Amino acid sequence: MHSQHTSRTQPSRRAGHGLRPQLSRRRALALLAASAAVPALASCGPNSGGSEAGGLRIYWWGAELRAGLTQEVLDLYSADHPDVTLSPEYSDWSGYWDKLATQTAGGTAPDIIQMDEAYIDSYGTEGSLLDLESVEGLDLSGMDEAILETGRLADGRLVGAPNGFNLYATGMNPTLLETAGISLPDDTTWTWDDFLALCQELSEWGKSSGEQVFGTSGFGGGSGDLAAWARQTNNEQLFPREDEQGVTKDTIVSLLDFSLSLAATGAAPAAAAQVENSSASLEQGMFATNGCAFQQVPSSQILTFQDSTGEPLKLLRMPARTSGQANMVNKASMYWSIGAKTADPAAAAALTGFMLTDQKAAEILKIERGIPAFPAAQEAVRPLLTENELVSLDFALEMQEEVVKPPVVTPASAVGFGDEYTRIAEEALFEQRSTSEAADEILEILAGMQPER
Repeated sequence: MHSQHTSRTQPSRRAGHGLRPQLSRRRALALLAASAAVPALASCGPNSGGSEAGGLRIYWWGAELRAGLTQEVLDLYSADHPDVTLSPEYSDWSGYWDKLATQTAGGTAPDIIQMDEAYIDSYGTEGSLLDLESVEGLDLSGMDEAILETGRLADGRLVGAPNGFNLYATGMNPTLLETAGISLPDDTTWTWDDFLALCQELSEWGKSSGEQVFGTSGFGGGSGDLAAWARQTNNEQLFPREDEQGVTKDTIVSLLDFSLSLAATGAAPAAAAQVENSSASLEQGMFATNGCAFQQVPSSQILTFQDSTGEPLKLLRMPARTSGQANMVNKASMYWSIGAKTADPAAAAALTGFMLTDQKAAEILKIERGIPAFPAAQEAVRPLLTENELVSLDFALEMQEEVVKPPVVTPASAVGFGDEYTRIAEEALFEQRSTSEAADEILEILAGMQPER
């Protein structure tokens, strides 16, 4: 099952795709930018950008499990469309973007491309992806607007159809709380102050009982944490639309101060242990090994943690700065996009729609790419899921009644912000600089990464 970014958003062992080498991303984006300088390569004829008419190239990242499931779906489509030749290609994450950027620069991009939130603005604003709302034969009207909007660029073009989604949530190990004799929280009303007190109480039990269990592994060290915290503060955004408020210094300082208080009160481990934990593999971190009761996680990762802990974990809303205002948002686990140079947009649209909406296809894929984006697909997979898998599905669907408007996709200009934020936040956590000084630098970096309007 695919998982998404967590608090250490870019890169991180919690990013869900394995480590995301910053060098690879920078190289990929540099190659993509270079494509604008080689128009002769990018426009050698009407069929230069994908397969010839009557054929489609489909490209995705993932391991063998995803490749096998995707091939089953493509075989299903081919059985009913023998006139369409499908050419599947896949790669692991580490080489995917360099290859795609090289092909795009050379005018040979695939027809259908699995796209990630961190890159979709780069490709979309460079004109490498079609506006899906202008493509004949692709009906996305059955998708909830709050999910569909995660594939829309700041300029209004829809260049990615989410094929799965999740939410940044709070993972909880109820067995640890029950063992400690601590009541489970009410996540419809809890605040970050409640969270701090609860985690401190659990850590004190862990110390006194000799269990060496903490309340939480920490919070505030990743740009995803800052985005969630800011969203709960007058709906501030890291990369605001024209009608939105950018994150303020006071908001950043308050998060960094909260992060410090988790360690100072013992609710979370000391700074060194937090940083060490953040670099551990997903299966070896504190939450996965019953070392803490709470951790903020992408909701689709909960199955991995359940497998590692052997416990019936639960998903909760994020604690709120103001009770009842968690301001949860949907985040696409990944998208299907259509290359701008495809020789047959209608055929690409037909296959894309099939992969997103066909019931039999949904039954094959289940939630490997995240919670299916279409309600009919969600219902098709429900009877096939285990009790543990249903935790992710049920939580995501329950949250749809209260999610708020998703933020804009990560701008191409913001490559590397996650790394920069984590570096500065860790310096503040180690008290190598004041939270005020740290906030000033974070704001300066953000200002330099805002996209041009």
